[in-house]
Amino acid sequence: MFARLLLLLPLLALLAGPARAQDLLTKRNGEEVAVKVVEITPAEVRYRRTDNPDGPLISVWKTEVFMIRYANGTKEMLNAAPAAPGAPMPATAGQTVFPREVPTVNNQSPDDAILEEPIHLDGPRIGFTVLTSGVLDKAHEHLPSLNPFLTQFGWQFETRLFRMPNGLSGLAEFVPLVGGLEQGQFIPSISGLIGIRGAKGFEFGLGPNVTPLGADIVLAVGTSFRSNGINFPVNLAVVPGNGGARVSLLLGFNARHR
Repeated sequence: MFARLLLLLPLLALLAGPARAQDLLTKRNGEEVAVKVVEITPAEVRYRRTDNPDGPLISVWKTEVFMIRYANGTKEMLNAAPAAPGAPMPATAGQTVFPREVPTVNNQSPDDAILEEPIHLDGPRIGFTVLTSGVLDKAHEHLPSLNPFLTQFGWQFETRLFRMPNGLSGLAEFVPLVGGLEQGQFIPSISGLIGIRGAKGFEFGLGPNVTPLGADIVLAVGTSFRSNGINFPVNLAVVPGNGGARVSLLLGFNARHR
């Protein structure tokens, strides 16, 4: 019997090892999640769930995290509010007390925008533009053989100016394009947009657009999909003017750079 126990002890140690090799993230609402913490930034905690170690990288705002207990037994308190005068005594050993409010520093609110160093992204854009009859008639004054359907190739330069705790971001974009190559034409256009992007990727922008036909305003809506650190934007842009409109559908990808 004793010999069997000796044989079982190494097996139990192997099984218990992976169970201990995990971090425990405790949120301010009391929820506990078994994770592997990958990175802690000034604004976010990024981790992967231990029940899906090859799954996506998950980010949560630091203001939502109360404590992290690491696999080696150490603890890191991220939002431990100091006890106010007259407040109840701290919990005894083995108990966990969750602060009711996120502490503020220098009169800053957790709802304030997180103004870190701007994040820059860029990448290629491809798509097509359709010209309505009024715009096409205007273009025929300079390009008589132009067809109403034009391919577009270009590049997107994006700067994320700020990000709110609810995920809303402020953006500035610069998009130069070249259209009409399939028709043997070289028609440049430049757009500069200021816009916003929601937490789920929906975005809206507005700004000037300049082409050889003149200057107009461009309205753009779209969304972005994210996978393995790469963003895949899809946008619909409309430029009204010259007796009609130009409607473009663009897609591509971009990645963060410094």
